[in-house]
Amino acid sequence: MALRATTHTADSDLFRQELANIINLRHPLVQLSQKIDWQSCESRFGGLYATGVGRPGHPIRLMVGLQLLKHTCNVSDEEVVATWVENPYWQYFCGEQYFRHELPIDPSLMTGFRKRIGEAGCEFILSLTLSAGLATKTVAKSSLAVVNVDTTVQDKAVTFPTDARLLHKARIALVRLAQRQGIALRQSYERIGRAAFVRSRRYAHARQINRANAQTRKLRTYLGRIIRDIERKRTADESTPSRMTKLLQVATRIHTQPRKRSEADPPKLYSVHAPEVECIAKGKAHKQYEFGVKVGIVSTSRESFVLAAKSLPGNPYDGHTLQACIEQANRVTCVAPKEAYADRGYKGHGCNTDSFKVWISGSKRGVTPAIERKLKRRNAVEPVIGHLKSDGRLARNFLKGIEGDAMNALLCGAGYNLRKILRKLRLFCALCGVTVRQFLVLLLTPVTLVPIAAPQIQ
Repeated sequence: MALRATTHTADSDLFRQELANIINLRHPLVQLSQKIDWQSCESRFGGLYATGVGRPGHPIRLMVGLQLLKHTCNVSDEEVVATWVENPYWQYFCGEQYFRHELPIDPSLMTGFRKRIGEAGCEFILSLTLSAGLATKTVAKSSLAVVNVDTTVQDKAVTFPTDARLLHKARIALVRLAQRQGIALRQSYERIGRAAFVRSRRYAHARQINRANAQTRKLRTYLGRIIRDIERKRTADESTPSRMTKLLQVATRIHTQPRKRSEADPPKLYSVHAPEVECIAKGKAHKQYEFGVKVGIVSTSRESFVLAAKSLPGNPYDGHTLQACIEQANRVTCVAPKEAYADRGYKGHGCNTDSFKVWISGSKRGVTPAIERKLKRRNAVEPVIGHLKSDGRLARNFLKGIEGDAMNALLCGAGYNLRKILRKLRLFCALCGVTVRQFLVLLLTPVTLVPIAAPQIQ
């Protein structure tokens, strides 16, 4: 697929008005579009497209702009494409010269572009927001040396994984895929399987645990019969694992995994469509367990500007995640942090060097008044995580796989930074609007000259 560049024609269209002539050029999105280095995007991602082969690809600025708008406004792929048609400011932000009345792309191409750029490309997009923050003075360059670090859980789009629900969903997925591949099953257990799942939930709600466990055993039996029936009738190609082979492996693990896992058992599966999901206990009273992946957040201590959002599969200890988070922040900012402030969960990190110092909450030795103020400021990373989840898409990740977890975390950080930049530009435009309006009123008010009578000479 060849690359299609974003170009503006010098010749004006007689029947169409340019977007620059019909929108407010002091709008925050218009000013933000002038602060982002779109040329570096085309040079960075242009090599991912072949020249002279196939249909020309869509402009890089359009694809990157749609990703930024999606995570800035917390909308889905379908919604951001549909809103783009209705919003002239979004079209101007993505590099359009004239207003377009048709969809710019198919929403499925958003997924293809994310797969094409990968985690490294999302890191580059996060660095673009940092450059825009420095250009708009939303964050100061001196603030990049002092950071706050903390971890959170990026929840996956999965339901609560009870044993009955996992067995029921695994059977449904196997039956659906077998029917698509033309495998004639002896019995699908569609009706009695659904009835057993409903009864298990009713018995569990009524605290009739023995009856609920009996229905769960029935569901396990139905899934085992489906697995054995498919294995007998399918023709497997051992050279390349097919989709059925992967699903059978997941279903077999769900069928055989014990209720309480020991150290010798393999990791427990908590989802059929997302086997990478992990169960993370954070010790919260309102939510005892969270199902997703751990994410490390690095933000500036002064402005709370996100510098890194590192996905950390495997549920590592917080202290062991600090090195990876600081390295990502260094790649994004090209500035090595000098001080990092973290909570007590980071004890034993082993990252202190001559040029880099980590301060843990509750430290007493060597703490000066300036460092004490920064230790109190460490708590500012907590509302950053809250905004990433409430205003962004960190609380519910719909992207697939381990790479999808990493890309979603980075793009959420980019969207958070753009919201801060737009908020400052909106405030600046409001202040400037009042000043300019008052100035124009004074400038355009007609001045009436009152004739002065000549003095009478007596």
